[in-house]
This record gives sequence, structure tokens and C-alpha cells, in this order.
Amino acid sequence: MLLSGGLDSATVLAIARERGHRCIALSFDYGQRHRVELNAARRIAKALGATEHRVLDMPIGQFGHSALTDPGIAVPEAGGAGIPVTYVPARNTVFLACALGLAEVAGSSDIFIGVNAVDYSGYPDCRPEFIAAFERMANLATKAAVEGRPLRIHAPLIDLTKADIIRRGMALGVDYAMTVSCYQPDDTGAACGRCDACRFRREGFEQAGVSDPTRYRQSAGQ
Repeated sequence: MLLSGGLDSATVLAIARERGHRCIALSFDYGQRHRVELNAARRIAKALGATEHRVLDMPIGQFGHSALTDPGIAVPEAGGAGIPVTYVPARNTVFLACALGLAEVAGSSDIFIGVNAVDYSGYPDCRPEFIAAFERMANLATKAAVEGRPLRIHAPLIDLTKADIIRRGMALGVDYAMTVSCYQPDDTGAACGRCDACRFRREGFEQAGVSDPTRYRQSAGQ
């Protein structure tokens, strides 16, 4: 289970647990500009019953060219055309590859990921065709699959709106106050209230008719 510390991956962990899976949560220290999401991932893994939580050092952020890893690139506070500068090159490909290795060693046939292709920022590695292509590759690349134990990539949020995701999580008892979605939170985890991630999250709670538990910085005007 790929666990970022955000709203979506927390919901997916709850879904996987509801389906009866024993979950190894896998997070990454990839050079992101803030560490609060890793702290959130630790809280979520414990609260939602992961049997184990691993954090891997995977410094793909040193490649640069993303506002999430390069302090010299500003996080945009308004939507724009094209793939945004918050896209991290190859992030989901690398993360899924690591999860694939862990799954094979652990004897698991299932990988869960919280990608979403509806209320998202236009990242190419969040699309259904990417997930399907990676699953095909995984079943060509692994000893387990060749020996008759195919692997599945589960993306249960792929076609849900943010409001639908929140409703699903609330029904499963997810405490979204534990999660961090903001692209530029402060050191306490308080959200900026202005980036794309904050906007999608806030609108999701509004559309779901659920009180938003997010802590915003005073400067965000919330």
C-alpha cells in the first residue's frame, strides 16, 4: 500500500483493510520540500491498522524540475493549462516499482495506490492507462507472475470525485484531520489554502457536505 500521508492514500488504506488485506504501508522520503507528510503517513498507518510501515529513501527529488522538490520553483496558487510544475518526474513509476519489489518479497499479489483521474492536477502517471500498463509490465517482470502468481495494481479511487472519496472514507471511519494534502504546508502541517491540492481538498469537503478538518495558516484567510 503506497501511503503518502494525504487524503487519497489514507482512504485507500481504509478500503484495503475493509477488503480484508493485511497491509504493509510504504512511504518515500524522495526529497520533498516538506516532511510533515511523512509524519502524517506514520499517524495514518498506525491509526488504520497497517501491519508494518516502511519509509524508503528514494531521492528522485535531486533530479529537480518540480515545485515539490526544488525550492527554486514556486508552488503555483492558481490552476493553469498543461501539466503543472508540481508534477514530479517518474514519481509514481518509481514508487510502484519499489512496491512491486516489496510485494514479491512479501508474497503479496496486490498493490494499492491512491491515484485519481477526476479531481486531480493533470499528472500523466495518475491515468487509468498508466496503471493498466504498469500492471502488464509487472506481470512480465516478476518471478512470481512467471510462476503463476500474477500481481494486481488496485486504484480504487481512479474514477471518483474528491467528494466521493471523502464520503467513502468517512463511512470507513477515516479521520481526515490526520492527513496532509497541501503542497506547501508549514512545519506544523498547517495548509496554505491556496495551492491546487488545497483547492481540490476544500471543494471536495464542501461538495460532500462534510466539515473540513484541515488546519489552515492564518495567512490563508480561512
